[in-house]
Amino acid sequence: MATKTKIVIIGILWVLFSLNLVTIWGISDQSSQGVAMTAATTANPVILVTFDNNAHDPRLATAWGFSCLVRGLEKTILFDTGGSGSVLLSNMEKMGLDPSAVDLVVLSHIHGDHTGGLDGFLRRHARVSVYLPQSFPADFKGDVKRAGAQVVEVSGPQPICAGAVTTGELGSGWGLREQSLVLETAKGLVVITGCAHPGIVNIVEKAKAVVKGEILLVMGGFHLAGHSAHDIAGIIKRFQQLGVRYVGPCHCSGLAAQQQMAAAYGDKYLAIGVGSIINIGDLK
Repeated sequence: MATKTKIVIIGILWVLFSLNLVTIWGISDQSSQGVAMTAATTANPVILVTFDNNAHDPRLATAWGFSCLVRGLEKTILFDTGGSGSVLLSNMEKMGLDPSAVDLVVLSHIHGDHTGGLDGFLRRHARVSVYLPQSFPADFKGDVKRAGAQVVEVSGPQPICAGAVTTGELGSGWGLREQSLVLETAKGLVVITGCAHPGIVNIVEKAKAVVKGEILLVMGGFHLAGHSAHDIAGIIKRFQQLGVRYVGPCHCSGLAAQQQMAAAYGDKYLAIGVGSIINIGDLK
């Protein structure tokens, strides 16, 4: 009887310990979404645009593609690498950014204007983990490993460090697969997109499903070049319904979409180009 009593007591203590962890860290069962929620963050990261075809800082080179650096979280993250390693590294140098300070690289999708700079970057600094969609070709993954980096294949939503989660691969059928980055900040969620091939609204909706919270900012490529004013108005309306407070369309978003969103969002519109620095703590 004494042994059975001890077993029961140990079991009760373990349950209480587990419940306490849930309360403290906000851990919840996210098995249907494929991701465990990270602890709430009070960080106000800084996002620095290191590659874009829109100009901002005249010292920097513009080229077709997108890349940005996220500082101020547990890890320093490079999201996408643009289309050229030499342009990326030159821009980083002129912005005073040290490639060796990067801990993680997140690649949104396979297109060369987002992955083309990786080889040059890894030649400079290979001691990183590269989070890429599982659907990437095997030879691409092999090249990354041979360069000395660790490959982390992503299918579903996945935390990559405290305060940063990937949406996981989005896309359907034989279409292109793409992931986006969601930052948990003191001001709300920040969604960073590469090209938004699966649809910018779909990405924002997925971000809200993966990480509960209000959306402070959506920025990056929205893939709206060539879309009608009616289509763009519908996207703006849905953004407003989803509570998106700031927008920063760049790269493949298209001038018409940028102008229409600027008119709709007013001072909550961020004109983003290479060299832009977005301090999340400055956003209201």
